[in-house]
This record gives sequence, structure tokens and C-alpha cells, in this order.
Amino acid sequence: MKPMLAAAALAAALAMPALADPDPADWDAVTAEAQGQTVYWNAWGGSDVINDFITWIGEQAAEQGVTLEHVKLTDTAEAVSRVLAEKTAGKDEGGAIDLIWINGENFASMKAQDLLFGPWAEALPNRALTDPQNSALSADFTVPTDGMESPWGMAQLVFFHDSARLPEPPRTMPTLLAWAQANPGRFTFPQPPDFLGATFLKQALIEFSPDLMALEGPVEDADYEATTAPLWAFMDELTPNLWRQGRAYPQNGARLVQLMADNEIDIGFDFNPNAASNAIANGQLPDSVRSHVHDGGTLGNASFVAIPYNANAKAGAMVVADILLSPEAQARMADPEVWGLGTVLDVAALEPEQLLLFDRIEFGPATLKPEELGETLPEPHPSWMVKLEEDWTARYGVAQ
Repeated sequence: MKPMLAAAALAAALAMPALADPDPADWDAVTAEAQGQTVYWNAWGGSDVINDFITWIGEQAAEQGVTLEHVKLTDTAEAVSRVLAEKTAGKDEGGAIDLIWINGENFASMKAQDLLFGPWAEALPNRALTDPQNSALSADFTVPTDGMESPWGMAQLVFFHDSARLPEPPRTMPTLLAWAQANPGRFTFPQPPDFLGATFLKQALIEFSPDLMALEGPVEDADYEATTAPLWAFMDELTPNLWRQGRAYPQNGARLVQLMADNEIDIGFDFNPNAASNAIANGQLPDSVRSHVHDGGTLGNASFVAIPYNANAKAGAMVVADILLSPEAQARMADPEVWGLGTVLDVAALEPEQLLLFDRIEFGPATLKPEELGETLPEPHPSWMVKLEEDWTARYGVAQ
């Protein structure tokens, strides 16, 4: 091409308006635009079980003309930083990330910095299968989702114990403390900032807090010292009675299960209500292990997917998010032999053939029935977790 023609072509290209974002309300147009797109889903890659499920989702997406690539993360913050770097560099189109598995502080950060596409989530066809009254689907750690992210899995904190050694476990934080003092060394939790360890701190904070309303807003707006004083008093008494006198902590939930299997502790916990049954099925724990929850309820939240504002394949990302909400995907995810994560669907409102997918699932002996899970406590504002982790590390943290 001659120089003058090349310059004219370049000028014309620069003058062309940017392609309009797909309209979530026009689903036919969304699915048409999604054909042939490749969706780069940035999601935690530390579990073979979850990775296999995402691979299966990719197979379903392929049937709808969308290629799904799982970009495995060790920390969701990596994806947040990538999108922020692209925005800082002025890359407002053709971003490297199309979909992110996200919640909590990472969602709050992206929303606050205008890094998200939307609203779109409530327009997905399969969103109609969820319960509109389920507040866990419309607020993420107290931050309204405003249609900027779509739910795809429910989790709730569940404790488990070996009923052969501990027939009746403690079911509140005060009784857990009394039990630990009577049985020193038989309880521990993963070292914060591990997610499970931080969850234990938040559960204790809620059970002891004199002002639950304060937890709904940013930590800087609350009387932090007064709100957390009962928590730290509890931790001061609990710590010397922990496994290894609180001088060392397991790194994660998998290590917690191993400590139970080795008869070093008597109580474990996880954010997956099927965790104990899964461990029994895998031969990691004896079949005498059973699950329990605390009397006042336990923390619960939803996992979400969000689309960056500059995603290259927004339509394809919405198609993948809708597949995640399908009864087929939700039932597969809820099956302990596949993953065992709780569904976000309103199962009681499903059609008979859809309900059958869930009725076929065989839950293990340590899985509590939905009515046995008790009240689901809302997560505090994400800023609380950051501050609690910092304070715990300053007060009790140890090097591994």
C-alpha cells in the first residue's frame, strides 16, 4: 500500500467508533455475538476438583460456539491488578481478561475503581431460576452487586468432628473456648491470611460483637477497638490452648483435615458443607466424622463471576455465566463426587425434570441437610477482613 493510502486507512480506522457493548437484555444478539469468541476466565487454579469442573463448563460452552480458556490464578488480586494496569495504560478495549471468579474485597475494589462491565447479571436467562429474596445473591460482603457480577455457588462455614472421639461438640465460640481449655492442643485453625483462618476470626467476631450493625459498613467508620475487644479477649484465652500452643498453625484447610486424620485435633471446619463427606469418600477421614454448625448460625456467601469493563469477549463471558447457572451445571457442581459446592438455584421452584437432577445426588454421611445448616450469617464489609488479618498477625502471627 502506498504511504498516502496507508495513512488515510489508518486515519479512517482511528475515526471509527468503538464497537458497542452487547446488550444483556437482547439475549439472541448476545448469543449471536458470542459465536467464535474465546473467553479467558481467570479463576483460582489450586484445586484439581474445581479445575475439572471448569473444564466441563468449557465443554458445555463449546456446544454453544464459545471457547473457554481457564487462566489459573493463585490469588484473584492478580487479575484485579491486571485490569487496573490496562486501565491505567488506556487499554479500554480488547482486555486480556474476559471473566473473573471473584467476591469480597476484590469485587469491592474493582467496583470502586470502575473496572467492571454492567449491569448484566440479572438479565441472564437462568438468573430467573434463583430466589430473588436471597440477599446473598444481590450483595457481596455487604457491597451491592448492582448486576455487576453473577452468582454461581453457595458456601457456608461448617465445623466437623469425629463422633467416635467427641460425641457432642461445642456449638458456640464460648463453649469452644471452654472445651479447648479442658482439651488443650486439640483444636486449631489455618494461619491467617489463609481464607479459612480469616473466616474463623470473622465468625468469632460476629458471635462476640456488641455491635453487629458496625460490621455492615467500612471498618474505618466503626469504633474498631470497642467492636473487636471481645474477640481479642477470646483469642488471648484460646491461643495458648491451641495445637502446639499457638506457636505454629496449619497452612490451609487440607492440612487441617490431615491433622484430624492423624488424631492430632478433634474439630475441623471448612467453607464447603460437603467437605467432611468428601474427605470420608476420599479415605482421608474415618466414616465416624460428622458435621455441625454453631447455634446462632455460621458465615455464608456466594461465589460470583464478573466481567471487566474492557473485556474482549463480553458476550461469550455472559454465555459462560449463564451456563454456570443452568440446572445441569448447578446439579453437577453440587454433587460431592464432582465438587459438592452448594447451589444458588431455588431448588423448590424448579421444574420436575430439573429437580430430578438434584434428587439423584447422593450426599455423604457427614453432610447436613439444608434445614440442618441453620441460619446463614452475612459476611462483614470486606475491609473488616483486611484489618482483622493485620491485627491477628501483629498479635499472634508466627512464621512458617
